Amino acid sequence: MKSNALTIEDLWPCLQGMIPAALSTCSKDGVPNVTYVSQVHYVDSGHVALSHQFFNKTHRNVREHPYACAMLLDPRTLQAYRLQLRFDHSETAGPLFESMSLQLQAIASHSGMTSVFRLLAADVYAVTSLERVEGFTSLPTPPPSELPSRLFVAEDLERLRLISERLNRCETLGELLETALQLLDERLGFRHTIILLADDANATLTAIASRGYPENGAGSEVGFGDGLIGMVARSKRALHLSAIDHSLRYARAVREQAKASGNTAAVCREIPLPGLSGTACQIGVPLVTRGRLTGVLVVESQEPLAFMPREDSLLTIIAAQLATGIEQLSRDLDDSTPAAPVQSKPAPPSGASARTRHFCFFHADDCVFVDGDYLIRNVPGRILWRLLIQHRDEGRVEFTNRELRMDPWLGLPEVKDNLESRLILLRKRLEQKCPDIRLIPRGRGRFALETEGAIALSEKAG
Repeated sequence: MKSNALTIEDLWPCLQGMIPAALSTCSKDGVPNVTYVSQVHYVDSGHVALSHQFFNKTHRNVREHPYACAMLLDPRTLQAYRLQLRFDHSETAGPLFESMSLQLQAIASHSGMTSVFRLLAADVYAVTSLERVEGFTSLPTPPPSELPSRLFVAEDLERLRLISERLNRCETLGELLETALQLLDERLGFRHTIILLADDANATLTAIASRGYPENGAGSEVGFGDGLIGMVARSKRALHLSAIDHSLRYARAVREQAKASGNTAAVCREIPLPGLSGTACQIGVPLVTRGRLTGVLVVESQEPLAFMPREDSLLTIIAAQLATGIEQLSRDLDDSTPAAPVQSKPAPPSGASARTRHFCFFHADDCVFVDGDYLIRNVPGRILWRLLIQHRDEGRVEFTNRELRMDPWLGLPEVKDNLESRLILLRKRLEQKCPDIRLIPRGRGRFALETEGAIALSEKAG
């Protein structure tokens, strides 16, 4: 490379796909071709990569004449940079290919173009020259104080130490989840975060804790393979998407072309982005212990350049400890005392404020509705229904985790039943939909069902 102060790392904002790059190549006969590529991917200090999705002219040209020129624009200033490239090799497997393919699949999934957007290869180029194009723009370069840091700073190690110590002091799963999100906000500046736990039996992720949103999103579900979150779960690999709105506009344009050409079979429904409205940047990190997926930690922002490699590294370190903590605290110790005795059923309060909650259980899909609105389903739905039945028929008020684990109708797995996380989700859904019905902890492995009014129960087959 030319001896100048610029490095590929300095062009990080240019490599996020906010502005397409102009790529010039020519055939062995000297016939030029200029095209736009959605993103130039960073490989290392001397190489970049381009995605090969179609059998295009660029792909053929660089195999005949292995030289190319890429023009990149900084989205903050529109400053132009010229990269002279030499085609090096093509990869169809390995970490680089998998990372680029995962990013492409996430965008394709959101836009309903999974069968159209498919990475055939990652074409790797050596950067032989990098230069700033002088006079291209008159906008000033942002001062160093306004540029996000790409690397760790000394303060980051201290923050990680404090976060680790605080998480280690958590004694319950609920405390761990809420503390982790609070620390991510207050110590590292991640304002919008979600923790989703995996349900392998149903191939879904369920949001169990969130921070920074107008509404509590507990109970929201994402299928394995759906969007960024689902792709992270399926691959067990971290994924960082910048300038999501730009990528989606490109994908939707291709979607419309596919429809216009009659290729409707390749177009599926578009999957809405979960969480923050107007999301521009997302990082999804898998929560994995000993190769088993526990869940996914998601951080997002409305600023397209909010996150850099530094943020990816910080979240990966924290996610590893969080995954271990979730697994350990999910194995909550049951109270060794016998199950609570049958108690008299309290009379519902009198007066105009008293109300009757109508719960309906649908056996076909284990869904529970309250007052005609969906509340919860699957194992948490069966748990709630069992509690409500025993409360109505036997006057039960207090319950233990042990008796739930011994109840075959609930269908809890014998190993890693995640009962505590299911109870947390159930508790939060009740707070959302019917706060007058509450599950209150009563010590280790024990909880109570509190109600402020009457309860009516009904069942349906489907």
